[in-house]
Amino acid sequence: MTDVTIRPATPDDDDAIWAILKPAIEAGETFTAERDGGREGAFAYWRAPGAVNFVAELDGKVVGTSYLKPNQKGGGAHVCNAGYCTAPEARGKGVARALLSHSLAEAKQRGFRAMQYNFVVSTNSRAVDTWSRAGFETVGRLPGAFLHPTEGHVDALVMFRRL
Repeated sequence: MTDVTIRPATPDDDDAIWAILKPAIEAGETFTAERDGGREGAFAYWRAPGAVNFVAELDGKVVGTSYLKPNQKGGGAHVCNAGYCTAPEARGKGVARALLSHSLAEAKQRGFRAMQYNFVVSTNSRAVDTWSRAGFETVGRLPGAFLHPTEGHVDALVMFRRL
């Protein structure tokens, strides 16, 4: 396996980021972005105020993307939030784990004291397993909070880890 390289995203990466986000957002199985929001809606979701974006490369090709941002303002600004998306052809190659590892290090470097995922769709078992193995605990369950396109209303998890 080739090493995953992670770097800050630039405007030149926009087409590659869109190509990664588009199938995931339009499938409507993992993210709360509007499925029919198009590129503009996807970028508004992925680049929320205060977010920094990164891309993951394998052999010079962008195959993943992430964001890191404060989870809240004011008294909650010491906890960050992150999101990850991997190109379908790169799944199972360690890209999500590399993005996670990078975001944990980046968050610590930026002075965050913890990371929280506010809304992990319970049917996204790969993500739940990856985050759990990385030391995240499920600290809350939101019953039926996500309308999955094929499973109906499923739970969303709140996952948390101190840095």
